[in-house]
Amino acid sequence: MRILITGISGFVGSHLAEYELSIGMEITGAIRHRSNLKNIERIKNDIGLVECDVTDSFSVVKMIREVKPDIIHHLAAQSFVPTSWRSPQETLNVNIMGTVNILEASRLYCPEAIIHLTGSSEEYGLVLKDEIPIKETNPLRPMSPYGVSKVAEDLLGQQYHHSYDMKIIISRAFNHEGARRGKEFVTSQFARQTIMFERKQTNEILVGNTEAIRDFSDVRDIVRAYWLLTQKGLAGEVYNICSGKGTRMTELLMMFLELRTRRDQVTIRGDASRIRPSDVPVLIGDNSKIKKLGWKPEIPLEETVAWMMDYWREEIAG
Repeated sequence: MRILITGISGFVGSHLAEYELSIGMEITGAIRHRSNLKNIERIKNDIGLVECDVTDSFSVVKMIREVKPDIIHHLAAQSFVPTSWRSPQETLNVNIMGTVNILEASRLYCPEAIIHLTGSSEEYGLVLKDEIPIKETNPLRPMSPYGVSKVAEDLLGQQYHHSYDMKIIISRAFNHEGARRGKEFVTSQFARQTIMFERKQTNEILVGNTEAIRDFSDVRDIVRAYWLLTQKGLAGEVYNICSGKGTRMTELLMMFLELRTRRDQVTIRGDASRIRPSDVPVLIGDNSKIKKLGWKPEIPLEETVAWMMDYWREEIAG
């Protein structure tokens, strides 16, 4: 079975490739000319790689015609929410037009392929108190350009399914963390700063909004769900992927700090540059729909935090 993963060199893409290789799949990954391949260094000899800019329709058509995939995981995106405020045009172009190009090329050259579009819990945005835990049927009220771009991607997937009977499945993953998470993301910031404190490179931890509540999962659980959706998910349907539990950012930070080897007092200081123009107070998902397919989260958050701490100790030491 030929699987194409766009964005394979990214955090989730690299873990997805590792998982699907482990179960015997044939993997081809789409990368850009300037992609950093560090995340896939360990597996690059076991996969195929093709250069493709998803915003270039000709490049996407060439890739689809060459690879002829049975399954497409479309992960290539501008995925950092704060960047979407600084560069809304780029975010919308990459996330929306990139998806259009994948869908159009697939419609023309591999119409039977199963296409998995990766949405986001950011699509839900402003969630009301009586709407928690959040079901897939909840109204979408995105509060960032990134969230808007993912709503558009989501709707395009549903439209192409209904218009052309394409096998498109949409996931909305809530926060997912682990080794290789980009250093700009909050969990990696917590881990890196804690390790820097251990090494006496700083005596303080800078934070943004520590009152936000998020639903965290381990990326290894998430990629299992991504594979499962291509096997058991219903075309045209949307599936939340989440733990179903909420964790306040202050609690998460304490989990990282509990694992520090230097036990001196830590100063925690607010940093205005880390505050978003608008933020979602609470995002806790309902995972009952995907559980019916046989998936459930297996890795506790404490294990994910310890994994990230070990990863960043090696990164900073290196």
